[in-house]
Amino acid sequence: MNIVCLDLEGVLVPEIWIAFSKASGIPELTRTTRDEPDYNKLMNWRIGILNEHGLGLNEIRATIEKIDPMPGAREFLDALREETQVLILSDTFTQFATPLMKKLNWPTIFCNTLEVAPDGKVTGFKMRCEKSKLSTVRALQSVGFETIAAGDSYNDLGMIQASKAGFLFRSTEQIRKDHPELPAYEEYGELLAAIREAL
Repeated sequence: MNIVCLDLEGVLVPEIWIAFSKASGIPELTRTTRDEPDYNKLMNWRIGILNEHGLGLNEIRATIEKIDPMPGAREFLDALREETQVLILSDTFTQFATPLMKKLNWPTIFCNTLEVAPDGKVTGFKMRCEKSKLSTVRALQSVGFETIAAGDSYNDLGMIQASKAGFLFRSTEQIRKDHPELPAYEEYGELLAAIREAL
């Protein structure tokens, strides 16, 4: 039995931190997992910037409410879910994901949790497990699933490479260059066709 594992940000919705960077006027927050492979380092750095500027979950959520899925993303997801099981594996946080899942017709998502003080200050974060995307794919495989995966960033490479078929989608030039063995697509129609072929 197949299950398709998709990244969220950069694949189905715009990058939350980039949107918040624009909304808050803090250019440093444009840095994402496309730029920094070490997620713990990236998140601790982000939290430091938020605290420095007196910003927290409430301000980020106000930005997220205005984010829409990428054009064609919901249709792509709906078409895929008619044919196979789909699981979104994301390093985002439950506090960020809910409004976006509503706009995507409530697909299943596995993600992480922010630690937040009563006043909305972000004090830390809790990862679901070590190497969450790769660990989840391996766990699915251990209970009889064959996985197909797609993502755009460094933190997606593990799940893509461990799957029976894996694809880069709207990735960076550097990641595509570093991994010429991985098929890379820019349009949902191309990705859908590639996944269908792998099913």
